[in-house]
Amino acid sequence: MSASDCISSVTSLSEVSDDLTLRFTVDLVAASRRNLGFLRLVSDSLWLHHKSTLIEAIRRYDQLWMPLIADLTTGSKPPMILPPLDIEWVWFCHTLNPSNYRHYCESRFLKLVGKPTIFDEENEEYALNRCRIIWEHRFPSEPFENEVESENHSSVYSEDLLDQVLKHRNLYTVFTEPYYSEMVYLVAAKQRYRGFIHMVHTFGDGCSCLVPTSDVLLMLLTHQSYPIEYAVDFKELEGAVEKIVRVRDAVKEQDVNETKMLWERIFDLPYEKAGGAAIARSISETPFYWDVTNIDVNTKYKSMAPRFLFEVRISGKLISNIKGIKRDSSQEFFRLRMAKCHRKLKMDKPISCFKSESWQKVWHLYCEFGTKGVILELRYRGGFCSKGSSVQDSISFSWNDLLRAPSLTLGKEIDGRVRIVASITPPVQASYLLKCVPDRVTADSGAMVSDVILKMNQYRPQEGRWLSRTILDHGGRECFVIRMRVGGGFWRRGGEAPTAVKWEDRIIQICEGSWSYVVGSTSIGRSPVQRKWLEQLHQKNR
Repeated sequence: MSASDCISSVTSLSEVSDDLTLRFTVDLVAASRRNLGFLRLVSDSLWLHHKSTLIEAIRRYDQLWMPLIADLTTGSKPPMILPPLDIEWVWFCHTLNPSNYRHYCESRFLKLVGKPTIFDEENEEYALNRCRIIWEHRFPSEPFENEVESENHSSVYSEDLLDQVLKHRNLYTVFTEPYYSEMVYLVAAKQRYRGFIHMVHTFGDGCSCLVPTSDVLLMLLTHQSYPIEYAVDFKELEGAVEKIVRVRDAVKEQDVNETKMLWERIFDLPYEKAGGAAIARSISETPFYWDVTNIDVNTKYKSMAPRFLFEVRISGKLISNIKGIKRDSSQEFFRLRMAKCHRKLKMDKPISCFKSESWQKVWHLYCEFGTKGVILELRYRGGFCSKGSSVQDSISFSWNDLLRAPSLTLGKEIDGRVRIVASITPPVQASYLLKCVPDRVTADSGAMVSDVILKMNQYRPQEGRWLSRTILDHGGRECFVIRMRVGGGFWRRGGEAPTAVKWEDRIIQICEGSWSYVVGSTSIGRSPVQRKWLEQLHQKNR
């Protein structure tokens, strides 16, 4: 009997969350956030990826650190100390193979050695300093940091452990998108992880292997990195968990589809969601660069409004067979448009794309939070004009509603025939999108050269000439004015004209803010107060 035959009713993720048999003894949300920072540090530490460094790190881990931490551990609670980065990296990779790590610990130390649950920087620094003191007292001839020369080629102490570390050297590339660290994303990921483990334990017998999504994988790896907590939580699930595909394992499309169908039969929801693709598909380049930085330039330039981007995934499924509908289904289609901005954006999909057997991905987008949401319309070709279409029904998804929804996912019905599920990732600040547009020539005073300004100045001539450009942000708001001095002197009609400025004497002026427009005009005004100016002396050969 297959797993699908045993599923008598649909289960909700909230019901699984209330299941007391699936309790986690480690704070997976805080631990995942800490592990993401750790993986990023490992990825940025290029010295750590040299083979000679890893060989030395494995020696230090096996011969020094593990005997030390095992000796200091009383009961099942390890001491609040953390090893150097190279040893911690080897330790982390080793724990990702739970059965191998358990056998290693029990064969050497007759017990499973755990890891301290430290999730904040202050306690990490304290734990590292405390470890340094203990290390220097216990191993006076061994340096605390890995000081091996990169050219040193010593013998490999453990080939299996070296392969394990090399296998995970690019693990951070799976979780590079900045939304992975957002608390609301991690809370949703924990809920889906609980549902995944419920699926594996209860209905996984009919599958040869199960492929996790990236959000579930993050929770699984974090759980495994705390061996004692993982062993306690999965005491009754050890055999079933072995079916879960590991990182970098070869994944067949058939395995992905089996996992997807099993999830859909249990929860009646799409398996893959925004920010949660199956790991066989997740390592792909995004259509733009996610700029991950801890510095926000908006604190320096107040005129620049931040820009927030996020991933959107919309899936659909037929509730009933459309053959029973009197309307011609070949003339029906769905249209997606934004609730705000981008009025010309219209994305159409025929209703034939939807099936009743499984959920189909209909749209996969990257949106700005300022668009407020999406509107889906069921339309029928052949309205009041032959080339037009009429709206049969419509639904909308607000970004704010999706952020408040469980698992960042909402479902709705349209026309009583199709179920639509939308999911998003938390909005994260993205790179600024600026546009430079030409504007009127200005004078030395910063005012635009215009009869309006002349009249306001009682027809006193405007001195100097500056080419001006206005910088607009993603919302069309003026945030900078750039001016370059190209001429001097006065301008009079029919008389004196400005003289050209030598190239080496030109000045580029950057003014923060928007134009101060004259009362009654939307196109004539003065540049904002100068923030800084740069004199650029160009050599004639440049």
